[in-house]
Amino acid sequence: MSLLLHISDTHFGTEDPPVVAALQRLSEALAPDVLVLSGDITQRARRAQFEAARSFCDALGIARMLALPGNHDIPLFNLAARALDPYGGYRAAFGPELEPELEGDDLLLVGVNTTRPARHKDGEVSAAQIARVVQRLERAQRRQLRVVVTHQPACVMRAEDEPDRLHGGHAALRAWSAAGADLVLGGHIHLPYLADAGALVPGTPRPLFCVQAGTAVSRRVRHGSPNSVNVLRWAPPAPGESRQCRVERWDYELAQERFECSHEQLLRLAD
Repeated sequence: MSLLLHISDTHFGTEDPPVVAALQRLSEALAPDVLVLSGDITQRARRAQFEAARSFCDALGIARMLALPGNHDIPLFNLAARALDPYGGYRAAFGPELEPELEGDDLLLVGVNTTRPARHKDGEVSAAQIARVVQRLERAQRRQLRVVVTHQPACVMRAEDEPDRLHGGHAALRAWSAAGADLVLGGHIHLPYLADAGALVPGTPRPLFCVQAGTAVSRRVRHGSPNSVNVLRWAPPAPGESRQCRVERWDYELAQERFECSHEQLLRLAD
């Protein structure tokens, strides 16, 4: 079995130390195989914030990591850096690749950089990006859990969140579903939820689920939701068995100063 820890919107520079410590304890207890960090790593894309975020990720002790920049990881007030080197701080801390991939015997994770410096906070997925992910998914194996990671949400469940939905997201979901994606992970709106894209996006040809992470360790919680992270548990099916993935949401409990599993769902995935 592989275990993935999915966190987002850490917003280092606004982190809450007790929550940081609690997430470190959770990681130690669960011993995840993979860390997925779906953007807004920092609050203002400052070097010290990136360095603190990288130190935090390293301290979690997770062997493999897939990280993506979010809109907050592009300088806001440093206009020269925003224009000439918008991802310089991110690359210095998390490496040169803005669209990383991570593959193992039973996992395939494909990152998509949905930030656009000119769009400020809005995200976009281009036709070329959609096609690149399709080509990668089409080479995946049945035993692999096939995951696409974005920052902005590809689908939303509330009408008031429509302005924050990824531009091109529905077209991407239809194409990625047809190519074999199982899950699309995201963040950005600080609202944790699990959505059936097939029910929300007309023309989605096979089961595909959007898994959104809430605010991991920042004080910038929203929508009445506490700090939270997602845990995904996946085991390749034996011959004749269906493909299933368990998704758990872990919320920070203030009184106990720890993360506890608050929701879990077993997803039946397509063959």
